[in-house]
Amino acid sequence: MTDSRYPLKIFFDGACRVCSAEMEHYRQKDHGGRLLFVDISSPDFRPLEPGPTCADFMARMHVQDADGHFYVGVEAFQVIWRACPEPWLHKAAAILNLPGVKQCAMLGYALFARYRYLLPKKSCTDDSCSINARPPD
Repeated sequence: MTDSRYPLKIFFDGACRVCSAEMEHYRQKDHGGRLLFVDISSPDFRPLEPGPTCADFMARMHVQDADGHFYVGVEAFQVIWRACPEPWLHKAAAILNLPGVKQCAMLGYALFARYRYLLPKKSCTDDSCSINARPPD
């Protein structure tokens, strides 16, 4: 994996309780402005042209660095963890590179991403949560 450039844009599903809680955790860290949060469930969210589609963003978490490179799924978490100041998060990012560990993490994340639509949603006042009402294609 290449070194990421800051700030990182984290594209996350704000309608997902687990996803929102995770992003709130990172927001509260002193990351020195290295992380920017983009809620893809927001009615005014528009995917980047050219770039991942709405379905792509909904299927797996994406992080875009300042150079425009995208990190997806487990690699997205690795670059987020490296941007946070806690040494244990840096170690967690490094552990994912050990033989077999990344493959297990990727499988676990793929299962979570595939079935997260079954989790309770945050309550919505508009149609923004309906985008996540079914599994991604």
